[in-house]
Amino acid sequence: MSAQDPGFIEATRTSYDKIADAFAERFPGDGLADRPLDRAQVTAFAELVRGNGTAPVADLGSGTGYVTARLHAMGLPAFGVDLSPRMVELARRAHPDLRFHVGSLTSLDLPDGTLGGIIALYSIIHVPDEHLPTAFAEFHRVLVPGGHVLLVFQSGDEEERLHLAERFGREISLDYYWRTPGTVADHLTKAGLRLQARMLREPYEEEQRPRAFLLARKPA
Repeated sequence: MSAQDPGFIEATRTSYDKIADAFAERFPGDGLADRPLDRAQVTAFAELVRGNGTAPVADLGSGTGYVTARLHAMGLPAFGVDLSPRMVELARRAHPDLRFHVGSLTSLDLPDGTLGGIIALYSIIHVPDEHLPTAFAEFHRVLVPGGHVLLVFQSGDEEERLHLAERFGREISLDYYWRTPGTVADHLTKAGLRLQARMLREPYEEEQRPRAFLLARKPA
C-alpha cells in the first residue's frame, strides 16, 4: 500500500486475501446462471458496449474472474481488476487465457479514454461515501466517449453500515456501505456520467437485501 492509499483499501485487501480460498469454494461461479434478471442486465451491458466499438472492458472487483470470463464468452475483450492479490491469483489459475491484475477502483492504473465499458458487481459496497466521487471520476476518465458503466450493489438505507470481524472462520476487518439507487445515481451524474437505466429487484430466498442495477454512459 502506498502512502497515498486510504486506510479502507488496505483493510479490504487484507480481508479478501484471508478469505479468498474459502470464498472461491463457497461461490464457484459468477452467480448469474440462476439469476435471469441479473443476467439480462449483464447481457444488455455487453450489447451496448459492442455497439460502441472494440475498446476493452474492465471487470472491477473481479474476484475469482467468473464474470470476466462470461463477458469474454460474450465476445468482449474483457480483463479483471481486484484489490486482493490472492483473488487475482485464483482468477488467473481458473482462467489462464484471460488477464487479471491488482488494482483499486479509486486509482485505476489505466490510460485516459481506453475502456469501452466498466462493470462493477458488488464492488462499491466496500468504498466509503467520501471516496465514491473519486472512484466515479476515475470511471469517467478511463472510459471512451460513449462508454458504459454497469453497477450492481445491495441497496439499503443511507445510514446502515456493517462491519465484519470474522468470515469463513478467519479474522478480518471488512466494512459494508448500503446505499439507495438514487444516491449512487447522483454520484454518477456529478462525475459526468449520464444515467440510462436503473432496476431494483427484491431479494431471492437466501438474500437479505434488494439488488440495485444502474447503467450509465459517458457522453459521446
